[in-house]
Amino acid sequence: MRSKLQRFTDFTASLLPHETRYLLSIQQFQDADRLAVLERVHHNARQVGTGKAYDTGIDKRKYNHLQNWIQDRLSAVDVDAQLQWMLATEQRISTDSIDREEEKVLLKAIRDAGQPLFFFTKFFELVEQYRHFLLIRLRYTDHGLVDGFLRRYQPAYQRSREIHEKLHRATLDIVNQYSGEGAESGQWEEWLVAIFYDEELDGHLRYLALVRLTFLCYNYRRYDLLREPFRYLDEQFAAGRYYSKRLLLNYYNNRLMLHSHYREYDEAVYYGYLSVRAPNHDYPLYVNNLCAVLLRLGHHAAALELMQEAGPRVKKTSNLHNRVGFVAFYMEAMIKNGRYRNAETYCDVFLQAFAKEVMRYRWHLFFSVYLEALVRRGNYAKVLTVAQKYQLSRHDEAYRGSASYLPVVPLLIELARYREAEIDGRSFEDGVRQLTADFRDAKRRPAAFGQFLADFYRWTGLDSAIFEP
Repeated sequence: MRSKLQRFTDFTASLLPHETRYLLSIQQFQDADRLAVLERVHHNARQVGTGKAYDTGIDKRKYNHLQNWIQDRLSAVDVDAQLQWMLATEQRISTDSIDREEEKVLLKAIRDAGQPLFFFTKFFELVEQYRHFLLIRLRYTDHGLVDGFLRRYQPAYQRSREIHEKLHRATLDIVNQYSGEGAESGQWEEWLVAIFYDEELDGHLRYLALVRLTFLCYNYRRYDLLREPFRYLDEQFAAGRYYSKRLLLNYYNNRLMLHSHYREYDEAVYYGYLSVRAPNHDYPLYVNNLCAVLLRLGHHAAALELMQEAGPRVKKTSNLHNRVGFVAFYMEAMIKNGRYRNAETYCDVFLQAFAKEVMRYRWHLFFSVYLEALVRRGNYAKVLTVAQKYQLSRHDEAYRGSASYLPVVPLLIELARYREAEIDGRSFEDGVRQLTADFRDAKRRPAAFGQFLADFYRWTGLDSAIFEP
C-alpha cells in the first residue's frame, strides 16, 4: 500500500546533501511545519540507508508546496537548466520563431549578465546570434544594448576560446598516457590548477580543467593535488554556485576515487552511494567505481546487489567503455560470492556478442576477471585457449606502459601453463618473480592487487615466499 506521502518521499529520495544544504541556507519560512519538513529532508539526504519517515500529521498541501518550492529554487541556480534555455533560445532565434516575451527574458539576461557566467562562452555566442536577428530588423535600440555587451566581453570570449583549445591539447596527452600510448601529461599540472582557480573565467572552463587535473592525478597516482580543489568546490556547491545535479554526482564520484586512494573507505563508500542516487549518463561509471570499493572492503553481497539492480539500466548505455567495465565488475562480484559458473557463462555470452568492443574498451580489466573465473573453476585449458584466441600476451606486452597496468593477465596465463604442464615449476617460479618484480613493495602496490596476489599464492599451492624480495 502506498503511503500518503509516497510521492513526496520518492521525490526527496533523489535529492543530494549539497542541494538540501543550499536550500536550508536560503529558506525564509515563517511556517514551522515547512521548516521542520525541510530539515527532515536535509537529514535524509545525508543518509545512505533509509531515512526518517515524514510526519503524516502535517497538512499534505504543505508537502506539495515544499516540493514545488524545492524544484523552483534548484532550477533557478541550475547551470544545466541555464544551458538548456540558451540552446532553446538560440534555436528560436535561428528559426525566427522567438516571441516578444522570450526576447524580454533574453534582453534582461544580457543587461544583468557579466563575466563569468558558468556557460559564458555559449551565452556570448547566443548574444552574437541575437545581434544578427536585431540588426536586419532595424531594431537599433535593442541592437545597441546587445552590441555593447559583445564589445565589452569580446576579449574575455576570445580568451575562453583559446583556453578551450588548449584544454583539448592537454586532454590528448592525459588520455593517451592513461591508455598506455607513451604520452606524458605532467607538464599540464600547473596550468590546469591555475585555470581552475581563475575566478575571471567561466565555471564551465574551470570545471573542465578540474576534470582533466583529476585524470592527470590518476595517471601519476598523485591524489594529494585534489584535496584543496575539492574543498574549494565543496564550498561553491553548498553556496549554490556552479550547481547542477550532474556536476554534483560527478563530484561525489571523484570524492570516492580520492578517499579510496587514501584507503578512507567509509568516506569512499558514502560518496559512492551518493553518486548513484540519481542515475544519469555516467551512472554505469559511478556504479563500477562503487562496486570496486565494496569488493575491496569485502562487502561482496552488497556489491552483487548493486550490480544486479543497475544491470537493466546499464544495458541501455551507448558508452561501451563503461558497459565493458560494468560486465567485468559484475563478474567479479559473482566470483566473490562464489558464483564461478555464473561468472563464466555471463562472460561467454557477452564476449560472443561484443568481442570487438571488449578488445577496444578495457580488455585488460575484462580478461583479468574472466581468466580468474576460469582459474577458480580449474579450467586451465580454457584459459590457454582464450589467451591464444585473443592474443592476450601480445596485447598485454603493449599495455605495460599504461599507468594503471597490473600483471594479472600474464600471471593467470603462467599459472594455466604450469597446471597444464607446459612449463615446469622452476620456469613458473622464475616467470612469476619477473612479472611481480615491480610490485614487491607492499606500500607501492594497489590494495586490490595485493589481495589478488594473496589469492594467487593460494591457487598455486606454492610457498608465497618465492614471490617476495
